[in-house]
Amino acid sequence: METKIVFLDVDGTLVSFRTHRVPDSALEALRRAHARGVMLFIATGRAVGDLEPVAAIPYDGVVGLNGADCVLRTGEVIARHPIPQEAFERALALSDELGFPVGLELDGGVYVNRMSPAVTELAGQVAHPVPELTDLRELFARTVCCQMCFYLDEALERRVMEQLPGLATNRWSPLFTDVNVCGVDKASGIAAVTGYFGLSRDEAMAFGDGGNDVVMLRAAGIGVAMGNGSAAAREAADYVTADIDDDGLLRALEHFGVI
Repeated sequence: METKIVFLDVDGTLVSFRTHRVPDSALEALRRAHARGVMLFIATGRAVGDLEPVAAIPYDGVVGLNGADCVLRTGEVIARHPIPQEAFERALALSDELGFPVGLELDGGVYVNRMSPAVTELAGQVAHPVPELTDLRELFARTVCCQMCFYLDEALERRVMEQLPGLATNRWSPLFTDVNVCGVDKASGIAAVTGYFGLSRDEAMAFGDGGNDVVMLRAAGIGVAMGNGSAAAREAADYVTADIDDDGLLRALEHFGVI
């Protein structure tokens, strides 16, 4: 079927880890696709308010926070899934017990309850400010939080998540994992958006590179992994294109006749 909507991961797919910007070829290709009537949605672990690097792309909306916050560019909310208070409190207790940092990912940035080398290193990888050390209980009480970040390795993640049955992880880095309500991921975000517009999955194309993109690549009619993507992303995809810095997005859109 004709592709009518394209979902695009940000870090490693639209924004290069080397240059921290969208390649010119990708920007021009997406502008051409949009001019032809193809809808563009950013699908990311980032918050909706944290998309400055892709601001020049004429996107129509965002599947933010790994599907937990799906919003049109006009501000209309399609779907939103906040973290429950009880789960948040249990996560803080585990953080105190086991010593790993917890972060809240909000439109204004990422805020953490303690620092670690992983917190600083990850900020450098995605060209973000180092997260602010904050009283998370006070912050959680006055905002809507749809995603937490746990800065820990996979072994500790398994121990922690056994005690948080209402939450699930979406990991794309060995340094940390995003944490959302169970059943929420980029695939559920795609379903919410396509349902809103009355589209089928076969009319959707998705681009990604990381572990949290795997379900999205499988959910779309056409799943495209970047050549620089993880092994899991490449295996889940219908098509593997070139690296992000080698015109990978442009090449795939041309290959499938989207532009």
